[in-house]
Amino acid sequence: MFHSPILARALLCAAPLLFVAADWPQFRGPGSRAVSPDEVPTTWDDTKNIVWKTELPGPGSSSPIVLGDRVYVTSYSGYGLKRHKPGEIENLKRHLVAVDRASGQIVWDTPIAAKTPEQEYSGFETEHGYASSTPTTDGERLYVFYGRSGVYAFDMDGELLWEADVGTGTHIWGTGTSPVVHENVLIVNASIESGSVVGLDKTTGKELWRATGALSSWGSPKVVEAPGGAEIVVLVKARVLGLDPATGEQLWQCALEDDGACSTAVSEDGIVYATSGGGKKFMLAIRAGGRGDVTQSHVVWKQDVGSNIPSPILHNGRIYDVDNRGRAVCLNAETGEIVYRERLPKPGIIYASPVAAGNQLYVVSRRRGTFVLPAADEFEVLAQNKFTSDKSQCNGSPAISDGRLFLRSDKMLYCIGDES
Repeated sequence: MFHSPILARALLCAAPLLFVAADWPQFRGPGSRAVSPDEVPTTWDDTKNIVWKTELPGPGSSSPIVLGDRVYVTSYSGYGLKRHKPGEIENLKRHLVAVDRASGQIVWDTPIAAKTPEQEYSGFETEHGYASSTPTTDGERLYVFYGRSGVYAFDMDGELLWEADVGTGTHIWGTGTSPVVHENVLIVNASIESGSVVGLDKTTGKELWRATGALSSWGSPKVVEAPGGAEIVVLVKARVLGLDPATGEQLWQCALEDDGACSTAVSEDGIVYATSGGGKKFMLAIRAGGRGDVTQSHVVWKQDVGSNIPSPILHNGRIYDVDNRGRAVCLNAETGEIVYRERLPKPGIIYASPVAAGNQLYVVSRRRGTFVLPAADEFEVLAQNKFTSDKSQCNGSPAISDGRLFLRSDKMLYCIGDES
């Protein structure tokens, strides 16, 4: 687009929030919708439709993000690499890695030593490790959340700008929420660390506000455009909360029949779609913009389907959701009517949230490859793509950019694209 790299960088810094269509700047992409108009390959293997693959400095369950000519992803090293011989927790480091989008070459790797004591590498922590939070960017800085170790901001060359403490709590399930940027505020769900959602000044890291009462939550905040202005929606224990992004004030709440929440909401036209399935499975459609307790006044519909870890997709009037056991559902977004309810063939466990590219859905399982389904009213498995040379697990959701799908495993970052 630009003939001068200097001019391109100057314009990017002058208007950091003006992303181009190819950017995938946060967890689940623009607006956390997990939807791209791009067509990407539906089939691949170790050699077919692989543009490049790059070995990462360690495992991780975070998703890659894409800005301009670089891909960014987090990993961890030094501890927790082997279940039976985890090593010394004092050696744990987290890495923010920048990869050249065209070649796959690592441009820089910035490690940060963990602040201990961390949750030890046992039980559920072994299922996803210590790099589960996806970075986000406003085009000027990169922001990462490393649990009790804190929130960090880096410049685009990987130099640390500031760090902030949002709590020191840990949990046997670990931590994994991803930050989001709204205007000048970086919003972090620090439920595990301090039972709160925290708003930080994105330039300095100074705490602007703290909303307490956010318990048992592993889902990321979602910016929702409501009739009265932007709201931050986050699922927490037994409730969906709507917060003022400028002050953290609780605007509304809606009751949930669940003791914990791991998914991130989606929204369109002022309707929030929230799902959970840790206990009783459900999905709710809630009109945003309410005040106080909106359980009786703003729920448009409710269904007895839901996902306890992956987040849903809203695409062309349909909601697609796949739970951690591979049970797939499609609902009419307007009415909540179930269009289909099926199960993927031998999917194993699924932690990653699905994404949509063109008219296809991409569902990444931990060890059984990536399932490709049509974004349609009929359930069909179009492909199941596996890597035979990479036996590590995949927990991160893919990123989509300019006809490429970026998929990370515990070992590799893959760029998948049409060989032609």
